[in-house]
Amino acid sequence: MKRYRDIAGDGGSDIAGQVEAQHVKLRQRLASVGSVVAVVSGKGGVGKSTLAANLACGLALDGWSVGVLDADLNGPTQAKVLGVRGRRLVVTDGGVEPPRGALGVKVMSMDLLLAEDATPLTWDAPRQDEAHTWRGTVEANAIREFLADTNWGALDALVLDLPPGTDRLLTIASLVPTLAGTVLVTIPSDVSHLVVRKSITVAAQTKSPVLGLVENMAGLFPGPDAARLAADGGIPYLGSVPFDPALAVSADQGEPLVVTAPERESARALQQIARAIRSALAPRAA
Repeated sequence: MKRYRDIAGDGGSDIAGQVEAQHVKLRQRLASVGSVVAVVSGKGGVGKSTLAANLACGLALDGWSVGVLDADLNGPTQAKVLGVRGRRLVVTDGGVEPPRGALGVKVMSMDLLLAEDATPLTWDAPRQDEAHTWRGTVEANAIREFLADTNWGALDALVLDLPPGTDRLLTIASLVPTLAGTVLVTIPSDVSHLVVRKSITVAAQTKSPVLGLVENMAGLFPGPDAARLAADGGIPYLGSVPFDPALAVSADQGEPLVVTAPERESARALQQIARAIRSALAPRAA
């Protein structure tokens, strides 16, 4: 039996042609999207997904048409947080129609393709030491298909919720024709700041703007100064979101806090940050 590496050329599969066709389709699909924004933490457990969903809804509250792509294939949460988990995907001639969550935010997530009791995705490779390479390739291909096959329609902003890891941003930057900017998320923790510093360096390598740093869970425990971290990294500081258990409760209920309880201090902070992001993106969306 021949393995792929034993086949001369592409074995007649025209893989290069297929990938190029998918890139063309992706560019056409995103042509009607004003700004693509990546939300990145590098470190897991900082509440990035809940924050991303609320920021998307914050943009929608100000009248923008918004979509969210959950780029975390093995730990997808956006369908749950935005209240569309369990919805059936509808495939039309125009592509896959993403369900709409709170405020009409369009959502695409691997969670919408899996059974509720599905086991985690696994990445097979001929040898275990090749698994990491295959995993990265398959992840990139899956995200490319999500971007290209989803009928996003005309959007002012498409928010990408990236999984933990500093390498994922480079993958996204290689797929998206023009990444309008990156939002970095941290918490008041030395460990989180250590990883975010690396994320700042990676973001600079993408040549796309860093829209700013957000501190989540502020006041939960004493920690380093996020504003100083932003200043040291030469990026804007967008503000802090105070620790609020209601944020976690609202995420579990699929009802973003900026929509259900806009009067809360954390919701007001999120809305203020969303407006700062909108102001930064407005020249690009015009």
